[in-house]
Parts: sequence; structure tokens; C-alpha cells
Amino acid sequence: MLHFNRCQHLKQITQKCFSSTHVKTDKHAQLFLSRTFALAELRKSWHSIYSLVGDKNIILMGPPGAGKTTVGRIIGQKLGCCVIDVDDDILEKTWNMSVSEKLQDVGNEQFLEEEGKAVLNFSASGSVISLTGSNPMHDASMWHLKKNGIIVYLDVPPIDIASRLKLMKIDRIVGQNSGTSMKDLLKFRRQYYKKWYDTRVLCEDGASPEEVADKVLNAVKRYQDVDSETFISTRHIWPKDCEQKVPTKFFSEAVTEGLAPDGGLFVPEKEFPKLNCGEWKSLVGATYIERAQVLLEKCIHPADIPASRLGEMIETAYGENFACSKIAPVRHLSGNQFILELFHGPTGSFKDLSLQLMPHLFAHCIPPSCNYMILVATSGDTGSAVLNGFSHLSKNDKQRIAAAAFFPEDGVSDFQKAQIIGSQNENGWAVGVKSDFDFCQTSIKRIFQDSDFTGFLTVEYGTVLSSANSINWGRLLPQVVYHASAYLDLVSQGFISFGSPVDVCIPTGNFGNILAAVYAKTMGIPIRKFICASNQNHVLTDFIKTGHYDLRERKLAQTFSPAIDILKSSNLERHLHLMANKDGQLMTRLFNQLEEQHHFQIEKILVEKVQQDFVADWCSEEECLAAIHSTYNTSGYILDPHTAVAKVVADRMQDKTCPVIISSTAHYSKFAPAIMQALKIKEISQTSSSQVYLLSSYNALPPPHEALLERTKQQEKMECQVCAADVNVLKSHVEKLVQNHFI
Repeated sequence: MLHFNRCQHLKQITQKCFSSTHVKTDKHAQLFLSRTFALAELRKSWHSIYSLVGDKNIILMGPPGAGKTTVGRIIGQKLGCCVIDVDDDILEKTWNMSVSEKLQDVGNEQFLEEEGKAVLNFSASGSVISLTGSNPMHDASMWHLKKNGIIVYLDVPPIDIASRLKLMKIDRIVGQNSGTSMKDLLKFRRQYYKKWYDTRVLCEDGASPEEVADKVLNAVKRYQDVDSETFISTRHIWPKDCEQKVPTKFFSEAVTEGLAPDGGLFVPEKEFPKLNCGEWKSLVGATYIERAQVLLEKCIHPADIPASRLGEMIETAYGENFACSKIAPVRHLSGNQFILELFHGPTGSFKDLSLQLMPHLFAHCIPPSCNYMILVATSGDTGSAVLNGFSHLSKNDKQRIAAAAFFPEDGVSDFQKAQIIGSQNENGWAVGVKSDFDFCQTSIKRIFQDSDFTGFLTVEYGTVLSSANSINWGRLLPQVVYHASAYLDLVSQGFISFGSPVDVCIPTGNFGNILAAVYAKTMGIPIRKFICASNQNHVLTDFIKTGHYDLRERKLAQTFSPAIDILKSSNLERHLHLMANKDGQLMTRLFNQLEEQHHFQIEKILVEKVQQDFVADWCSEEECLAAIHSTYNTSGYILDPHTAVAKVVADRMQDKTCPVIISSTAHYSKFAPAIMQALKIKEISQTSSSQVYLLSSYNALPPPHEALLERTKQQEKMECQVCAADVNVLKSHVEKLVQNHFI
């Protein structure tokens, strides 16, 4: 259905370890080869086990000192194909002088132009090509090479490159003028490397050329194998017949569809990708944006979103929209406790970390001929984050993508309500519902599963429904980055060395945030324990302790931490699916039973498996306020109520033998009445905006959230629609929004 976004299958690299099948070389390719390359073609028949199949080139790109020439020769030997070094085989033979002589003769700008012309006059097929460090700075020649090649970026940390160049006694490279340091020039060049590559290889410190060559071959194999990374439903039942094809989806389909047709959630069919210790260490000195691109490239196949486009999305998402340049900084609170500040985005909650990026992923993945209506249920923060995120799409994308956020009319804080309503825009609306969050979430799921209604919208209005809640894989995946980044920051700041374990404590309602931490561990971050912190709606705490998920006679309590006022935890299904070895039949039975009988019990062996990594507890309202008060008195730091819940539970459950990272999921400004009550400030009977301004005068940490302060007064003047607690009423409202926006 969505294959239009996926690149055509490239002819595959065959190596002994990849395949025993030998595919003959395209005879027509030989017509374009010079005598040297024709001889290389002949050698292929002698080295058929290590053969490069087809006419695509492997093009190695990277800074001087990255090892392109050495690695290229090793790959050429393994594949039995021609190896071309642009410096030696093209430039010097074209100019009849050395590269350094040419640079000295004509200067930087003219050198780049003449280097580009030489490459434009060259063509090759079925070869390994090692570029110069400056080739990527000439657009026309790179387009020429890219047409018939797979560009592999050898990504070596700048500090390692500087050391290598010093050993090689190279003190000047192309583009380096007097007064420009080598470090600054290498940093400047990275923008060009990021622009052109198809796939990246992390070259960690100490990796041998042979290891890097193997990584290149694996990266090219992955790039070409466009069907290798697929998604299944958590309720998928594996066929007994091994020959029977498994119904899978690509990343782009999982993102656009949101919920699986059988009511389950999409998860990767295979294991999460892993980074080795050296690769992680190479990211210690990286920025948040750089870490995000490396990790998300590992999880999103370039056939779904090309690396260069993904990089543009990440830079847009985490650029000027965040108040802190570190995006998600880690702050030492006291003792062994650290705060992961996830509230520096435009709406002041951790949801921004995914919802500033997810709309761009979504817009890229959908077909151009369809309109999409995003439906989300929000317990407080998701609604404003969704509406804000989708408002940053391009003008064309906003015409074909709209969003509606359904929130419990009386189940969010006054500030959150004003913020959700104030976040409405030309392609996004807030809808209050006279019920609680669980009703909103269940209703949205039922709307998705109502094939008659969704079919009607598609036929009548050309509009497809999708979701931006954490049930959507495109929303959940970016959250993995900040958990990994927090650990790397502790290493960078010298609190731990890489490999030392940490615990994480996360205020948990829908289980998405803590599940993202699980995935970070799967990728190689050494998290020891996941501490699940609940408020008075402690169904998850009870489940982790007993294995019994029981909603019978349990009523949702409204608390100071409304974002985790949730009883039906959607993403728990993904985690149980992982723990139960992808047993879709079990997931179907458990969650159907939860829907019909309002409880389920998992077997003892599965309970023990969950408890190997998870501990849980809950916090009362009094304890929450007391934690805010005591933390402010001792450190001058104001916790929001959700973070206070996590702090109470961390104090109780963590054994202090390793650091614990507490996720701070919202800025305290959003919960001013609770904060003022906790700090015993008497002026409580004020508007939300005046309360926020009063708190900002306290000169506390973290500093005031300026974006929230600026928008507060405007938000209180806006209004929204309110619906009765009836699924059919919600459907009617959805149809009306579709009519008004798309028709």
C-alpha cells in the first residue's frame, strides 16, 4: 500500500557469510567500463564467492584520516572487485601532479572546483570508490556519483580524526585557511557528509580496518535488504506452517496506521538493533541531535526515511523549539539522584521530545493522495504537545494532515486545560469529553476498530484516521533517545564510566516512557532496574508486584499528577509481548479478558520474568506535596507533582548502590496550584497565569519556562467544543471536523 515511499530493490552484495547464491553480473554494465574496470570484471568470475553483484558502486566517504583508502582496499579484496582511490587514481592522473601541489598551486576554492570537474568526467560500475575528504563539498560531482552508488559515511569522532592527522603529520587540509583550526574545519565539513550519505558506519576508537570493512558490508547489505525490517501486531498468532507468510508492515505503514487491524500494537518483528561499547563511547561527546540521528537511523530503514531526510527532520524538531540547547539535560539533585529534565520543549512536557519529531515522520510516510485525521486521547500533556507538533508542518502538509485531541473536561489541571485549548490552530482542535481519560482512550481505540466508520470516512471524504498517542510506534520510538542520552551525559560529566549500571525511576501511567527505557537497555545502555512510580491510581504497581491486572471495583482517582491518572495502560501490552517471547495468542487472550472481565492474571514464570528488571511502588497525595516542599527547602529545586511521585518512590525503592535517573516529565509551572499548596503559598485564588508568574518570581531551579509564560494569558481567552461521554457523539464530532477541514 505504501511502497511508493520505499526505494527500489538494489542488487545485493553477496558474500560467503551473506549468501551461497551467485548472481551473474549485468553484461551491459561492461560496456561502460574502462580497460582497468573490465579486467576487474573478469576477476569477478575468478572470485565468485566474494562478488559484487550488479553495477552499483560502494562509495566510501568521510574526513581525511577516516581510513577510506585502507578500508576500500580490504572491501575490494573481499568482493574481488576494482578499488578506486579518487586521490591517486583520478586526481593525480588527471593533473599530473600531487594533490598537495595542486592545492598549493590554485588555492582552496579553485581546487574544489577542479576536483569536482575531474570526478564529473569519471564513471565506474561495480567498484569500491574511496572519496577525498573534500569531494562532498562539490554538489554536482556528488550527484553524479550518487546516481550509481551507495554512499557509506565512515563516521569517526572529530577528536580521533585530529589525533590521526597529527600522527600522519598532516597539518593542513582543503578549505583550511590561516586562523581556522583543524577542529573547526572538521566540524564544518560534517554538514556536507550528512547531506550525502545513504548509510553510516560508526568507526569507534580502536576498531581495526578489517572490522570497519565488515561493518561497511553489513551496512550495505542492510541498505539493500529493504524487506528485512518489518513490524507485527502484539496479537499476531504465528502460523504453525513455517511456509505460511507472516502478515507484516513496514515502518512507514506502522506509523501511518497507528493501531494494528486486530487491535494490537505494532512492534518490530526482529530484535532491536544493538550498539557495541565502542559505538556508544563514540557518542559520549555528541550533541543530543547527533545521538538522535545515529540511534534512529539504526531503527528506521533508509527505504522508509532516507538518512539525510531523517537528519533534516531531527534538526527541525530539536532546533529552536527547545529552551535548552541540550534538549534533555541531566541535573544532579543530591546524593546518587539525578533529574532528567524532559520539559524544555514548547509545551513544557516530555511529550515534546517525541511530538516535535513524530509529525515530520508521519508526513513523510503517508501517501500524497490521502488526507489524514490524527485522533489522540490526552490525560493532560499529550493534547497540547500533539497540536503544537502538527502545527509546525509545512503549509502543504497542514492541508492534508489535521489533529484532534480529546481530553477529560474535568480531569486535567486548569493550566493544562488552558494550554490544550490554547494550542488549537488551523489544523488542530481540542475537544473536551465529560468523562475520564480511560473513556477517551478506549473510545479512540473503538473508533479505529470500527471498519464501517473508518471506511465511510475514506470513501466519502478521502480521509484516513490515525493516532499520535504512544500506541503509535512513531511516537514511542523517539523517546528511546533521551534515556540513552541521559546515560551518556552522566558518562560525559564524569559521574560514571561507560558500562557502570544505573537505575531509572519514571512516573508511569500509559507505560510508554518506561518502555522506551527498556528499549534503550535492549540497544546496549546498562540500566539495572526500572522503577515504576504510580500515584493513587496504582494498578501498574499492583500488577508488577502480583501479576494480577485488576480493574474490578477500581475507580479512577483525580490526583495532583493527572498525566498518570490512568487505569488501562496501553503500552504494557508491548512489554508483556516482549517478555512472553512474542506470544500473540496470549496477548489476545489477556487483553480481551481485560476488556470483557476487567482483569487478567499472568502465570508465575512470566511474573518472575517481569520482576527481574522491574520494581514498583506508589505515592500518596500527601507524600507528593511533602516531597515538593522538602526538595525545594534542601536544594532550591521545584519538582512538578509527577516528578515528586517518582522522587518519593525512588527514595523508597532504590538501594543507593548506583545512580538513579529520575524522569522529570513536566515543568512545575503547569501545576501551579499544587506547587503553591506544597510550598505553603497562600495566594491560591488567582488565575492560572498569575499563579505561574508568581512562581516564576521565586528564582528557583529549574528556571521559569518562558514559552509557557508568554502563551498563558492568550490561552485563557480561547474556547473548545465539549462532548458527552458517548462514542457515537465522538464519531459525529470527528466527521464534522473532517468535513470542515478537508471538504
